[in-house]
Amino acid sequence: MHSASQAEAGSAATGQPTMLTIPDVRAIYDLPLPELVRRAMLVHQAHHDPSEVQLCSLLSVKTGGCQEDCGYCPQSSAHGSVPPEAMLSVEEVLSKARTAQQAGATRFCMGAAWRSVKDGPAFERVLDMVRGVRTLGMEACVTLGMLSDDQAAQLAEAGLTAYNHNLDTSRSFYGKVITTRTYDDRLLTLQRVRRAGVSVCCGGIIGMGESTDDRCALLHTLASLDPPPESVPVNALVAVPGTPLEARPKIDPLELVRTIATARILMPKSRVRLSAGRTELSREAQVLCFLVGANSIFYGDKLLTTGNPDCDEDLALLHAAGLHPAPPEAAHA
Repeated sequence: MHSASQAEAGSAATGQPTMLTIPDVRAIYDLPLPELVRRAMLVHQAHHDPSEVQLCSLLSVKTGGCQEDCGYCPQSSAHGSVPPEAMLSVEEVLSKARTAQQAGATRFCMGAAWRSVKDGPAFERVLDMVRGVRTLGMEACVTLGMLSDDQAAQLAEAGLTAYNHNLDTSRSFYGKVITTRTYDDRLLTLQRVRRAGVSVCCGGIIGMGESTDDRCALLHTLASLDPPPESVPVNALVAVPGTPLEARPKIDPLELVRTIATARILMPKSRVRLSAGRTELSREAQVLCFLVGANSIFYGDKLLTTGNPDCDEDLALLHAAGLHPAPPEAAHA
């Protein structure tokens, strides 16, 4: 087995893990926190401007009524805690995108609660949304569930910057959270996105009851993708009433810090996105996440259906930490 430093050196030099194993990842994750922070900072500074944080805005364009049974998600029809809503119009979405852009966001992400994309008017509307967001000069990301090669190609042609499709957790823990779609279904969708020439946004959720080894296995899978995702969202579970995971205790913020730091070391060139769960974090915990390599946040008072700090609060936090929003030209995929 390689030592943590050997695995890290191979990753930092090439952007790809070198003979990495899950125990290697665990060895990095378990480092004394000051050493883990130091190593993550060095990797972050070598590949990114550590003073920049990309601001992304996330909008649910079609809410509720999803056929999947993801245990964390209030939009599942199996849980029914969020009533289905009509799909937004293109103009409604572009109005939200303009507002987000004026507030400083450079990436606009759109989510539709679908198990998979179906050809027809709804998908055509999404394509128009993507074209409109790109016309504004913003990066466009969508998350629509599973999709075909042809649909991925149509999204690419419309100008899509990135497609989000999270693995959520390790292969071994996955079935305890989701039964309506397999791990391999998710990996296949990622392959289709990659083949279409669209950048990949793929990460996971911690705090669902998984073990530390499960977290390390997820990070190992992500880092082993060829190439690794350009964007890696790290979410802390938001335990929503009415979902099967509603009683899960809040994650220790230091576990989130360790996850982000390990992700940064394993995937030096990726944007690591501090995503859901920020409302439960202190300012100090968020700054520590930035310190160890998180260089993007979702910006605005709502993430699909869950709460998020408001824009003024986030700008004040960045200012207090001596950080600044990444300009559009510096915003990576």
